[in-house]
Amino acid sequence: MITHKNISLFFIFLLLLLLLLKLYTAINLLWFIGIILIWIGINAFGSARISSNYHVKAFCNNPSETEKKIALTFDDGPSVFTLQVLDLLKKYDAKATFFCIGKNVEKHPEIIKQIISEGHLVGNHSYNHSKFFDFYNAATIAEEIQKTDQLLEKFTSKKINFFRPPYGVTTPSIRRALKLTGHKVIGWNIRSLDGGTKDQNLIFNRIIKRVSPGGIVLLHDTGSHSVLVLEQFLQFLDQNNYKVISVEELLNLKAYED
Repeated sequence: MITHKNISLFFIFLLLLLLLLKLYTAINLLWFIGIILIWIGINAFGSARISSNYHVKAFCNNPSETEKKIALTFDDGPSVFTLQVLDLLKKYDAKATFFCIGKNVEKHPEIIKQIISEGHLVGNHSYNHSKFFDFYNAATIAEEIQKTDQLLEKFTSKKINFFRPPYGVTTPSIRRALKLTGHKVIGWNIRSLDGGTKDQNLIFNRIIKRVSPGGIVLLHDTGSHSVLVLEQFLQFLDQNNYKVISVEELLNLKAYED
């Protein structure tokens, strides 16, 4: 597995080798600049792609699943639109996992109660979901995660095990924070992009092209366009004999600990 540690050691070795060679030969400075830029590029790609497992192990699907089973996940709620999402999930007898932002849990505690009472799971999606989350140090990240855990655990009465980093970006600081909190990182392999566009046809077609057994779908419960796409998608799954199950069941991982 290509990890941050392995890549870093490799490039440090290359730079030391060049420095050694420079003592005996004339090596152009561009070689050093080129290696450093490649190093930065690989780090940026690995950090931005949650399925790369570059900094942390992320569970993004179940490749061994052969039956038509997938998991639905929703990010950034709860919000007023979560209620419409819950109605649709009930209508199609589907279970989902909601990765909640702490400050939104504070705004809508009654919605969290409903999510849990209707048999869905909740996970941690940080407290503020700041654009600068991936620049925080480990202590600040751990504090955000723990603060959101405390809010959610008022409703679950159990320790939250699942965490999804904002924007799916991982960093060495997030890795260090997770060593303190003990969460499992849940990613996805079917990204709807409904957080960046409201084009329902584009979102829907993007999802259905990627559907396969064992997949984890990322949607948001924060907009009317996502709700409309969800209904189309649930109809599609029903027509194609797919069953929507929880992340816990799909991955055989516990969402909560006593």
